[in-house]
Amino acid sequence: MDITDKLFEEVINASMAELPEEQIKNLNNVAITFDDEPSALQREKLKLRSSQTLFGLYEGIPLIARGAGYNMVLPDKITLFKLPLLHASRSVEEFKKNVKHTLWHEIAHHYGLDHSQIEKLENK
Repeated sequence: MDITDKLFEEVINASMAELPEEQIKNLNNVAITFDDEPSALQREKLKLRSSQTLFGLYEGIPLIARGAGYNMVLPDKITLFKLPLLHASRSVEEFKKNVKHTLWHEIAHHYGLDHSQIEKLENK
């Protein structure tokens, strides 16, 4: 399966449009980007082993941790990683589903949810 960067961006935009309004209405000061794979620095910060993969990454200050002094800061960043998502997908439809799920997962981190909280929401 070959997904161009342009098509990947379109899939991300379509995924954003499909998410419920309450999940995206407070995405203030957040840049959503993509890259082929996590950088060496990102992998090092997360202490990922060579066998581990990463579909997406939230970098920033979650909403629940922002105080009154939160201003004049660089945007938070959500990065989706194209190649790991492609490797985990057997079809274009599965790729789109994985992108949407990963985007939602990283947005949940922006709201301050940890992995256990996200898992509970996903299992409802």
